[in-house]
Amino acid sequence: MRSYSAGLVMLFLVVAAGSATRSHAQAPGYVSVVFAKAGLIVGAGGGRGVLTYRGRDYPFRVSGLSLGITIGASAMRLTGRVSGLRELKDFSGVYEAVGAGGALVGGFGGVQLTNKKGVTIALQGVETGLEFAANRSGIRIMLQ
Repeated sequence: MRSYSAGLVMLFLVVAAGSATRSHAQAPGYVSVVFAKAGLIVGAGGGRGVLTYRGRDYPFRVSGLSLGITIGASAMRLTGRVSGLRELKDFSGVYEAVGAGGALVGGFGGVQLTNKKGVTIALQGVETGLEFAANRSGIRIMLQ
């Protein structure tokens, strides 16, 4: 009898866990971004991209500033994965990144961005131009 009761409790827990509402469940998202930046000490940049989330595409704009050592100009074509996204509205906001990198004619790079809502964007891709950077960046993403 005791194992029968334990089995019912386990069945109930499995059913309850599987019935989480879709709005509270995290689903991965995928992004592609084209971004250009330039600077001398303070860098600035902007671009646009597309978030693919739950089977739909959402265009967005991205802009940012960096403080630290920034010399030169570059353009990037990045792709990556979004995690920690519970609702579409959590994607918009200010993301922080700390890092270093550079490009001399061309190269491959990556960056990880995080916002205060727990959304993380891991990007990698091709960078072209002439640039050296060691800085702290703030990136603003706005869904269109």
